[in-house]
Amino acid sequence: MSEQQKVFRPFVPPEARMAEFTIKSVITGSIFGIIFGAATVYLALKAGLTVSASIPIAVLSIALGKLFLKTTILENNIIQTTGSAGESIAAGVVFTLPGFLFLSSPDSSSYFNYLTIMTLAILGGMLGTLMMIPLRRSLIVKEHETLPYPEGTACASVLKAGEKGGDLAKTAFMGMGVAIIYAFLQKVFHVIAEVPVYATHLKNKYLPSAKISGEITPEYLGVGYIIGPKISGILVAGGVLSSFVLIPLLATLVPGDATFAQLTKLGLNPAKFGWDATSHTFTDSAEALYRAYIRQIGAGAVAAGGFITLIKTIPTIISSFKESIGAVKDKSAGKSVIRTEQDLSIKVVGLGSLGLILIMALLSIIPGENIGSRLLLGVLVIIFGAFFVTVSSRIVGLIGSSNNPISGMTIATIMATCLVFIGVGWSGKLYEPMALVVGGMICVAAANAGATSQDLKTGYLVGATPKYQQLALFIGAIVSSIVIGWTVKILDTPSAALAATGVQHAIGETYSAPQATLMATLIKGILSFNLDWQFVLIGVFIAIVLELCGVKALSFAVGTYLPLSTTLPIFIGGFIRGVADRKAKKDSEPEEEEDLRKGNLFATGLVAGGALFGVIAAILTVFFESAMKSVNLEEGVTGSFGHSGYMALGVGFFAAMTFILYKVATGKKK
Repeated sequence: MSEQQKVFRPFVPPEARMAEFTIKSVITGSIFGIIFGAATVYLALKAGLTVSASIPIAVLSIALGKLFLKTTILENNIIQTTGSAGESIAAGVVFTLPGFLFLSSPDSSSYFNYLTIMTLAILGGMLGTLMMIPLRRSLIVKEHETLPYPEGTACASVLKAGEKGGDLAKTAFMGMGVAIIYAFLQKVFHVIAEVPVYATHLKNKYLPSAKISGEITPEYLGVGYIIGPKISGILVAGGVLSSFVLIPLLATLVPGDATFAQLTKLGLNPAKFGWDATSHTFTDSAEALYRAYIRQIGAGAVAAGGFITLIKTIPTIISSFKESIGAVKDKSAGKSVIRTEQDLSIKVVGLGSLGLILIMALLSIIPGENIGSRLLLGVLVIIFGAFFVTVSSRIVGLIGSSNNPISGMTIATIMATCLVFIGVGWSGKLYEPMALVVGGMICVAAANAGATSQDLKTGYLVGATPKYQQLALFIGAIVSSIVIGWTVKILDTPSAALAATGVQHAIGETYSAPQATLMATLIKGILSFNLDWQFVLIGVFIAIVLELCGVKALSFAVGTYLPLSTTLPIFIGGFIRGVADRKAKKDSEPEEEEDLRKGNLFATGLVAGGALFGVIAAILTVFFESAMKSVNLEEGVTGSFGHSGYMALGVGFFAAMTFILYKVATGKKK
C-alpha cells in the first residue's frame, strides 16, 4: 500500500498553484448549501429520506463555472465542499431534534425553537469537521486503496471530466441525462414505480411475510457500480438475512397482538401497516415486523460493528495523530509540507473541542439543570463524537453517504447516554431533552463527518489543499445551519385548518418525522426502564459471529439495518461492475485509468442525475404540490395495466437502464 501511495499523483499536482479558496467559490458554495439544506429538511421531514448533494453541486458548479464564473477545478471543488454541508446537517437535525415535540417532559417542546435548533446544528456540524481533521491522513490517504468513498470518487470523476471535456465529459453527462429522464418519469409523471415489491402472505407455508423489493432509482444503481461487487454483496447479504430469515421466523413465532404492542411502544401507528383488529393480523406484516423488531436488531449490529471497527482502527488513528503532531513540529521547525498535505493544525481540534464543551456549559438555551449538567453533556458529545465520526467515515467509505445509517448510530448514542444518566442517578422526564441533545449533536456530527469524508476524498483525488477544504466546511456548516433552523420552524407552522383544531405543530401531523419519533420513544423507554434490550443484543451477537467468521460485520450490519429495497438495487449495480471488471482484465485496460473508465463515468452520471433530480422533485413538491398531483399518471397506468403490471413496467425500465450501464461499461474504448 505504501508503494501505491508513493506513486499516486492527484489530477492537480502538489507543486501547481491555481485559484482555490476564493470569495466567489465560498459564496457560491454557501448559496448551494442553503438551497440543498432547505430541500433536505422537507424531504427528511416528509419521508425520512435524504439525497446526496456533493455531486449535484459539482455538476452545477462546472456548468456555472464555464458560463459565468470562470472557475478552476479547485474552485469548483471548494464550491461543492462548502455546499454539501447543508444537506448533511439538515439530515442530522431533522432526524433527531423534532423529537423535542414527542418527549414526555412538559418543557421539552419549548426547546424546539429557532435559536436552539440553529445552535445545536452549528455545534454538531463543526464537531463533525473538527474530528475529521486528524483522521484525514489515516482514512483518506493511508486507506486510499481500501476505502472507495463512492460519492467522493464519483464527484472527483465529475470534476475531472468537466475539466478535461471531450468524451470523458460526454460519458458522464450522458449518464446524467439518462438518470434525469428516468427520474423525471419516476418522480414527476410516476410512470415508473418507485419501489416494486413482491411479498408472501402471513400464512405462506414456506416463507411467511417474506418480501423482495427494490427502490429502483438511478443513484442506487450508480452507487452500487462505484462500490463494486464485494462490498455490495456483503451489504445485500444483511438484507437477505433480515427479509428471508429473521422476518419469516418472527412471522411464524410472534403473534400479531405482540407486534401491535411493540409498534405502539415504539410510537408507531399499527394502522399504517394494515392492522386488522378482527383477525389480529397486518396486511403488510413484513414491514410491521421490520419496524417493530429488525431495526432494533440492526441498530445493535451497527453499534457492535462500529465498536469492533474502532478497536481495529485504533493503531491507525494513533499513527494519524502522531503524523498530525509531526506536521505541526515540522512546520514550527521550518520544514515545508507539500500543499496537498496541509491540514489545519491539530491545535484547532483541541481548542475547538474545549471551546465546544464550554459553549454548551454556558448556554442556557441548551437543556440542563445547571452549568455542571450541561458540562457533562459537552464531555459526552466530544467522547461519542470522536467515536462515531470515525465509524461514520468508514461506513461512507464503504457504501456511500446516501446509505450512511446515522439513525442507527444515533440510537446507539442515545442508549449509551441514557445509561450514563442512569449511572449518575438521572432518570425520569426531566432528563429526556438532555439525552436528545447528545443524540442530536452526534447525529449532525456523524452525518456531516460522512459528507466531509467524501469531500476530502474528492479533494485528495483532484489535488486540493486540505486546510482550505476544512475551512470551507466550517463556513458551510454555519451558513446552512442558519437557514436550516428557519426552514424547520417554517414547516412546523400548522395550516389554518390544523390550527383551528388546536394543533400547534405541523410536525407530527403534516410531517411524520419518523426518525425523530423513534428517538423520542427510545429515550422515554430507557429512562423509564422500559426498553427491549433482547433485540439490541441479538444484533450485537450477530456482528460478533460475523467477525469471528472473517466477514466485515459493519457492512453486513448496515445491510441488516437498511431495508432490502435499498441494498438490492445497489447490489445489481455492483454485479454489473464485477462483469465490467472481468472484461477489462481480459482487454488489459490500464489500471491507472480505472476512475475514468466509461462505466465509472456513466455510473457517476447516474448518481449525479438521480440525486440532482431528487432535490428538484422535492422543491417542486414544496412549491407546486397541486401541479405535481395533476401530472401524476400512476392511477391511469395502474388502471390500464393493473397494480402488478405497473410494478412490472417499473422493473422493465430499471432493467433497461441497467442494460445501458452494462453496454457502456463493457463497450470498446474509442
